[in-house]
Amino acid sequence: MTKKSFFSLGRLLLAVPAGAIATLSFAPYNYWLLAPVSIALLLWLLQEQTVKRSGLIGFLWGLGLFGTGISWVHVSIDTFGGMPKIASVFLMSSLISYLALYPAAFGALFNRFNRGRPFHQLMLSGPVIWLLLDWMRGWALTGFPWLWMGYGQIDSPLASLAPILGVEGITLALVLISGALVASVVYRNWKPLMVPVLIMALTWAASTVSWVVPDPTKNLDVALIQGNVPQELKWLPSERWPTLMKYTDLTRENWDADIIVWPEAAIPALEAHLPTFLQNLDSAARNNNSTVITGVLDQKEDGQYFNNILTLGKNAYGPYQYDKATRYSKHHLLPFGEFVPFGDLLRPIAPLFNLPMSSFSRGDLVQPNLEANGYSIAPALCYEVAFSEQVRKNVNIDTELLLTLSNDAWFGTSIGPFQHMEIAQMRALELGKPLIRSTNTGITAVVDHTGQIIKQIPQFETAVLRATITPTEGLTPYTTLGSWPLYFYSLWSLTLSIILIRRRSGRFRDTRPVETE
Repeated sequence: MTKKSFFSLGRLLLAVPAGAIATLSFAPYNYWLLAPVSIALLLWLLQEQTVKRSGLIGFLWGLGLFGTGISWVHVSIDTFGGMPKIASVFLMSSLISYLALYPAAFGALFNRFNRGRPFHQLMLSGPVIWLLLDWMRGWALTGFPWLWMGYGQIDSPLASLAPILGVEGITLALVLISGALVASVVYRNWKPLMVPVLIMALTWAASTVSWVVPDPTKNLDVALIQGNVPQELKWLPSERWPTLMKYTDLTRENWDADIIVWPEAAIPALEAHLPTFLQNLDSAARNNNSTVITGVLDQKEDGQYFNNILTLGKNAYGPYQYDKATRYSKHHLLPFGEFVPFGDLLRPIAPLFNLPMSSFSRGDLVQPNLEANGYSIAPALCYEVAFSEQVRKNVNIDTELLLTLSNDAWFGTSIGPFQHMEIAQMRALELGKPLIRSTNTGITAVVDHTGQIIKQIPQFETAVLRATITPTEGLTPYTTLGSWPLYFYSLWSLTLSIILIRRRSGRFRDTRPVETE
């Protein structure tokens, strides 16, 4: 083996651990500095490579990131999905391989359009290509924006960019910083270091600005119920009333709270099957000047199933009646958990794709805020809190806090619930609104408008979290503008890159000797 071949093989072998260390930047590890280290290693590995080899390096880096970062999906498929282990491993491996195609595309495009142009690679079109591929991953096949690199920066100085540019803006800053460091080392030029200096100056300036103002005159007391019902027992008919009584008893002890929140699908039955129970709960809440918010499944007359959030008690809709109740219906459904992609094709092929509750219908992208005891709340159910643009569109000038219900019991003791909690924290930081999160087995927590957890209760315990929340007034720039500043930046960056490339090409043409006969 030649020396060149040895180093070429070494780059391939290093790509997987280089991607894997990025997982440590996310919760529950929170070593946020490892994110730019991982990206910088990838950019260094891509230097002076062919397009094909760059794509392979990117793919291997993606296998390292997603193989360590989302392998927890295997728990829900294998343990609760009822699939044979070989089938669950195949599905998990397929998802990881699919997600690794995005860094593979980045690697290939990185050298396809910028080979020999280090400035363009690392400072202009390279970061924009990363950003565009992240957007595509968050949209294609209903989207899977999990492990966007910016999420791991919730405790880093870059977090101050979130209220302005969102998590995507933090990701862009990470790639720019990493690219500048690589450029300064590889090309022995200190000038690229001005980029991280400028970015850090901007983050410091952003950290000194208060985009929203807490309003202590609107303080509210909340009680978040963590029922800790085992997933394998949750839907057994024999467990229906014991589960309902558990939640009712915990609620009865906390009627002094303004809002009492039950987790996603806390009621282990279809809403239409429990009219008397819901009417009694609604009446009790009204008598105590409180509101109960709960997750519940529903089936319409046409047979469509919906994953809903229902408010009972003191709200803007009057006493509970099934036909007149206002509900929030989940829009972004979990692939294979709540719907099967290409279900018409896959279900007839193999019954293993008929997972429990995998045929839900979607609610609208934008729905009215929930009105609970005089407060206006923007909800998101479970997985859809990962979709920043959807949550943003459901926040308006009257919104006072964010709400997300979840049931992460599907993922056992894995790192999945911690990543999910971190994503919810980012939504609070982006939108400048406190967030309440009620789950079946944890993590149940309250987050302030700066994205910091102010109170939480342990996982896998039956408990009630009591907290006082201070709503905020005002809107962050991200709430108002969304990703439009990043769209304009991307357009500007690509345009500038094209202009510089053409000027460079023209200069080379002008300096060539003129042939004479």
